[in-house]
Amino acid sequence: MKKQIATGQAPKAVGPYSQAVSTDGFLFVSGQIPLDPETGRMVGKTIEEQAERVFQNIRAILNEAGLDFSDVVSATVYLADIGDFAAVNEVYAGYFSEGVLPARSAIQVGALPKQAKIEISCVAQEK
Repeated sequence: MKKQIATGQAPKAVGPYSQAVSTDGFLFVSGQIPLDPETGRMVGKTIEEQAERVFQNIRAILNEAGLDFSDVVSATVYLADIGDFAAVNEVYAGYFSEGVLPARSAIQVGALPKQAKIEISCVAQEK
């Protein structure tokens, strides 16, 4: 059985999708871009600022499901510019640095919603 996970501490879905879906012991977190959950506006001019906001949004969704970053088993990082890879890695390491690190893909895409520099989706294992 699948269950929708939603929190006001992360941006509302801007289309016909859920912030996250829980099913069969896993939480699938939809791609997050650097939107402020209160205003719905983009946050940050630099890739580091935008990445921090994305991780704050992901944290809020994980927390709503009773999880944290240590429960993440896979992450996909979408970048508008692969040249930002090293800078994003620095921010990423602040959230994933201990224990078994998640599997990860990082790819450059043609464009992201609202001209974001970064979008991240992930899958977490439920406790």
